[in-house]
Amino acid sequence: MRLALMTEPQQGLSYAELLALARRAESADFEAFFRSDHYASFPGSAGKPTTDAWATLAGLARETERIRLGVLVSPVTFRHPGGLAKVVATVDEMSGGRVELGVGVGWNEDEHRQHGLPYPPMDERFAMLEEELEILHGLWREPDGWSFTGEHWRIESAACYPKPVQRPHPPIIVGGEGRPRSARLAARWADEYNLNGIDPAEAARRVGALRRACEDAGRDPETLVISMMAGVVVGANEAEMEARVAEMLRTFGLPPDEAGRWMAERRGRYVMGTPDQALERIAAYAAAGIERMMFQDWLPRDLEMVSLIGREIVPRA
Repeated sequence: MRLALMTEPQQGLSYAELLALARRAESADFEAFFRSDHYASFPGSAGKPTTDAWATLAGLARETERIRLGVLVSPVTFRHPGGLAKVVATVDEMSGGRVELGVGVGWNEDEHRQHGLPYPPMDERFAMLEEELEILHGLWREPDGWSFTGEHWRIESAACYPKPVQRPHPPIIVGGEGRPRSARLAARWADEYNLNGIDPAEAARRVGALRRACEDAGRDPETLVISMMAGVVVGANEAEMEARVAEMLRTFGLPPDEAGRWMAERRGRYVMGTPDQALERIAAYAAAGIERMMFQDWLPRDLEMVSLIGREIVPRA
C-alpha cells in the first residue's frame, strides 16, 4: 500500500509547524504530504490562523527534498482555473516536479461567506468543476492558441507558460464519495479518485462503481488510481493510542457526553490502534481495491506519532 500523510492546517498551524510536520513525514518515508485547502478554522474553536494552501506548499517545495506535495482538495470556488493552472505549474517547478493537485466542489459555506467568495448551488459547482478540469488539461496539454468557451469561463488563444515540470501534467485527483456525477468526471479527467470517510466494505462498493464509470467512458479502469483518506490515531500500545484519542477529542472541543458516540461512529473507518491493528485495517482497504491511503492527521503537533507510523507501519504496509 502506498501511504501519504494528510493534515488540516486550518486548526491554527503556523508555517513553521507545517514545515516541521512535512519534514517529519519525509523522514518517516511517507510517499507524499497533503494539506487541506480551507480559510476557516475548524474543528474546535473558531478564529485560529488559517494559512493559504498553495502559498505554504510553495514554501514546502523549497524546504523538503524528496516527498511529494499536494493539496486535498482545492475547491473550485476558491480560484480561477487559469490562475490555479499557473500557481500549480509554478510550485511544480519550485519542487522539481513533486506536486499533486486535488480538486473538488467545496462544501464549507461559512468560509465562503466570511471571505466574500461565491457559493453557488451544488449543481452549479459541479458544472464549474467540470469546466475547471477541461481548462487545466487545455492550458497544460493543448498547443498555443487553444480556446475554450464554457458557461462559467472562457479561454481565448491560450499561451500558458511555464508548463509543469511533470508531463503531461501533475497528477490530478478528484475527491468525493464515488457517486455517479463525480465518478463520471474522474473517468474523463482525473488520474486519481480519492474516497473519504467510509469503511472497507463500502469502499469496495465504491471502487466497483468507479471502475464501471471508467469502462462506460471507454477508459481502462486500471489507469485510475483509487485512494482513501482516513483518520489516523496510532499508539505503540493501547494506552498510548487512547491518550491520543483523548487529545484529539479535546482538540475538537467535543463535550464528554458526545465524545464517546462521535468516536464510536468513526472507529470502523479510521486507521486506529496499535501498529498491528492499523496494518489490519490497511490490509482490509487494500483488499477492497484501495491503492493509496492518505492518513488524515488530526494531531499535527504530535510528531512522535508520525515517527511511530514511519517505523512500524510504512515499511510493512
